[in-house]
Amino acid sequence: MKKGYFVALIIVILALLGGVAWLFLSLQEQKQVNKDMQELAELDKQEMENEYERFALQYSEMKTQINNDSIVAQLTQEQMKTQQLLEELKRVKASDAREIARLKKELATVRAVLRDYVMQIDSLNRLNENLKAENTRVNAELEQRNAQVAGLSSEKASLSEKVAIAAQLDATNIHMQALNKHGKDAKKLKDCTQMKVSFVITKNVTASNGNRTIYVRIQNPGGNTLGGGGTFAYENRNLECSAKKIIEYTGEETPVTVYWNVSQMLEAGDYRVSIFADGNMIGSRTFSFK
Repeated sequence: MKKGYFVALIIVILALLGGVAWLFLSLQEQKQVNKDMQELAELDKQEMENEYERFALQYSEMKTQINNDSIVAQLTQEQMKTQQLLEELKRVKASDAREIARLKKELATVRAVLRDYVMQIDSLNRLNENLKAENTRVNAELEQRNAQVAGLSSEKASLSEKVAIAAQLDATNIHMQALNKHGKDAKKLKDCTQMKVSFVITKNVTASNGNRTIYVRIQNPGGNTLGGGGTFAYENRNLECSAKKIIEYTGEETPVTVYWNVSQMLEAGDYRVSIFADGNMIGSRTFSFK
């Protein structure tokens, strides 16, 4: 009696340790994703700051290209406004989505105004040859700024890809059963009238919630697809599927079961089951039938 109690206690302790380990790994994964998103927001903010600085520098350059006092005054006013918005942006935290969105909208307005002034100045055609050396220096600074923006854009794209990969669904515990006309396990493949495929979509706190179409593709020993479920897009081509099902995914572990009605002669051998969602293959497994 004491030995059985001791064994049961050990099992409970191991189960608790396993649960704690799983919770720790989940928290670490979520912490990493949150860190990636924060870095993405910081890069976006830095990219906006560089654009504001670049626009302010372009106003300085344009003022050296003309001798019209009225336009110079207007350019100075717009430059001051741009620098003021830049200072506001520097004081804002990257996590303040509302202020970042407002300043991004202001940035679009600054860009449009700057474009109008460029067109006006180009139409005046009053460039002074004596200022070409100065223009060369300013252009070099602009190229340096552009290179910084390009570098930030590349890093931002890399982080975006990491976040997208973290949000991808995953199918586990994949099983396939051959059922007879009574819905029981078919002892022989010739008695099979329906294939049952079941699996579990794992928990993913970074994936978006909502309806998902799950596609199941069964291939016979000859590599041919057991059709009947239509087609779906995968890696720039359309693949035939055996069955599909629309599920509501809430980010939690979700069990899924689909059926394929036998419509052709089945041969003994290995059958491969592949599961797709959101344009990705999220799981696969091979089963042998005699």
